[in-house]
Amino acid sequence: MSRPPYNRRRIRDHRSLRQAQQGVALVTALLVVALASVAAVSMATRQALDIRRTTNLLEGDQAWLYAEGADTWARTLLARDAKEGQKDSLDETWATHLPSIEVEGGVLKGKIEDMQGRFNINNLIDKSGKVDPVAAARFQRLLRALKLEPDLAQAVTDWIDRGVDAVPPSGAEDDYYQGLDTPYRTANRAMTDISELRLVKGFDQKTYDQVRPYLSALPAHTPINVNTASAEVLASISDRLDTGLAQAIVAAREKDPFEKLAEFTANPQIQRAGLAARDLQNLSVASSYFLVRSEVAIGQARASLVSLIFRDKGGRSRILLRSQTP
Repeated sequence: MSRPPYNRRRIRDHRSLRQAQQGVALVTALLVVALASVAAVSMATRQALDIRRTTNLLEGDQAWLYAEGADTWARTLLARDAKEGQKDSLDETWATHLPSIEVEGGVLKGKIEDMQGRFNINNLIDKSGKVDPVAAARFQRLLRALKLEPDLAQAVTDWIDRGVDAVPPSGAEDDYYQGLDTPYRTANRAMTDISELRLVKGFDQKTYDQVRPYLSALPAHTPINVNTASAEVLASISDRLDTGLAQAIVAAREKDPFEKLAEFTANPQIQRAGLAARDLQNLSVASSYFLVRSEVAIGQARASLVSLIFRDKGGRSRILLRSQTP
């Protein structure tokens, strides 16, 4: 006897249901595997990011510590130099650029620069708050040597003096700066960093970049070190000392730096120039302010540190300012 037709239908329905259930189970299994894979990849990615982030932090801290170590290196050299003699010149050990040296995980390089080989912008105003005529004349000569308008000196004087009246014809006080699209007021105090010049009337980025290598903003009145000053800064000492003569002095001092200021004034080229006593004011052969630049690369981390160091006559030094640069 043959089975009833409805039994065949029941068998077919049962098979179809079982196949459907198997398909659902397979899709569910695939979905679970996919979710597990996504979760695993996500955790692995997050772990890799955490490891990279932690590595960056460790390398950054290490780079910063090496940069601070460069300051210690500089202070040690400057203290040793103070014991060896009373002059500071570019043939001494401290003036040698530290070449790239390998440290654990990276490289370090640094250099020390005498900031009294530059013109101290804060010398423009004397201790009584008045314009120093010798410093003002030197700054104008320096600007002229750099092919810039000497009247820019008047705007700088107004920026750091205590007065409220602009120095004619090119000075500027609050009435000028408050009329700008983004108004601000004059500082009416000594500059703490030469980058303040970018706020002063007439000093756009191009002009600032042109004068920056020859200027400093030191916290005290300082003499120009004739052993380390550039030819442009030396030429600013007097109208009778042009850039050509200053370059000849720079070439001569490379072989024989001035041990005392009297040697500079007795130099045949200086004698021929006929400098007046006023021109020889505020000059020196020694320095107290130095800038230390250090750059460190550890793995992917970079650290660039700039420190202003003051050294007293006994060779003791301290860090006055410190900044991290890009």
